[in-house]
Amino acid sequence: MAELATLARPYAEAAFQVAAKADLKQAAAEIDALAAVAGNAQLRQFADAPKSGATQVFDLITSVINLPLSDASKNLLRTVIDNGRLSVLPEIAAQFHTLVNSRSGVSDAIVYSAFAIEPAALADLVTTLEKRFGRKLNASVQIDADLIGGVRVVVGDEVLDTSVKARLEQMRTALAA
Repeated sequence: MAELATLARPYAEAAFQVAAKADLKQAAAEIDALAAVAGNAQLRQFADAPKSGATQVFDLITSVINLPLSDASKNLLRTVIDNGRLSVLPEIAAQFHTLVNSRSGVSDAIVYSAFAIEPAALADLVTTLEKRFGRKLNASVQIDADLIGGVRVVVGDEVLDTSVKARLEQMRTALAA
């Protein structure tokens, strides 16, 4: 995946520089929409077909997206298609969001939980996590029944695992030693 990140970085940085002069939220929404469409396996198969031209791929993608694209987003899409990097678009979107978050001082956090978390409980958890990680967090919840109980939080490359599964693994390791 390092190669994918390396390919995506210049596109994400260029898109961020252009969007910083305009509307970052709108640009983020447009890039997310482009990444969602580019992540579709059937679309990539169509784009990779020898008989598919760059204009056909561009027209197909823009017709599928429900929101109007700015000139900057259209130029990004054309450049990505012309350079054969359509499959890199989801990584471009991820790196773009990282740049936006670093500018605003916010980090994305994924909270893995065995069960659904009520909004009030999530707000309390996020407040506690913000103190723990020392920065504002934009949290999203994903259900992972394998955790049995507790939560596992991923913020960038940091992981806080307080799940029952992790504790059982720790006990197993301690008993086996």
